[in-house]
Amino acid sequence: MQPLATLQTLLPLVETEGFLVCGPVAGLTDEALLELEQALGAYRIETNADNTLNIVGGTGGRTGRINALITRLLVNWAEAAGTGYVFDSSTNFRFSPAVVRSPDAAWVRKERFDALTTAQQEGFPPLCPDFVLEIRSKSDRIGDGSIRDLLPKMEEYLAFGVRLAWLLDPIEQTVYIHRPGQPHEVVTGFDRTLSGEDVLPGFELPLSSIK
Repeated sequence: MQPLATLQTLLPLVETEGFLVCGPVAGLTDEALLELEQALGAYRIETNADNTLNIVGGTGGRTGRINALITRLLVNWAEAAGTGYVFDSSTNFRFSPAVVRSPDAAWVRKERFDALTTAQQEGFPPLCPDFVLEIRSKSDRIGDGSIRDLLPKMEEYLAFGVRLAWLLDPIEQTVYIHRPGQPHEVVTGFDRTLSGEDVLPGFELPLSSIK
């Protein structure tokens, strides 16, 4: 499929029907998806195993501020620890030939990312991060934007190999912590500090800083 042909079909659907667009997307290259994202401007694109696209809209000011703050804290920790790399929300990871995801923030162990070729590092890294963060925003276009529509995405991260995943909900001041092989933990209230546990040893996120 040619990227421009895909785009001609995609643009009106984004404007009128929401976040999901059907089409033969599994064969789209990294370059084709980047071209689509550039043409869409404010949107990011994720691809699914069932040949559909998630059109991820831009965030509001509050969500953007929280995202920037947490990314900065992660970067500061990662530079001191020296054990891995932090990636921001514009990074696309290719979990499988058909599935591309761009979490709001991610961390990958150094030896895993360094094992990729230069071309793989410069494209969509073909791996699943060790840690991912998602932030609920009023602009979320998955289902009706409620938590019940976002939680399956977190479980999908674990299925692909994420070792720790946080879903932050600033709207309800709740955090959903996902770990492999365990029911997710629900933390209510932003009056405590999250620990990176054994995945991000020594990293802490004071939730009071993102109210």
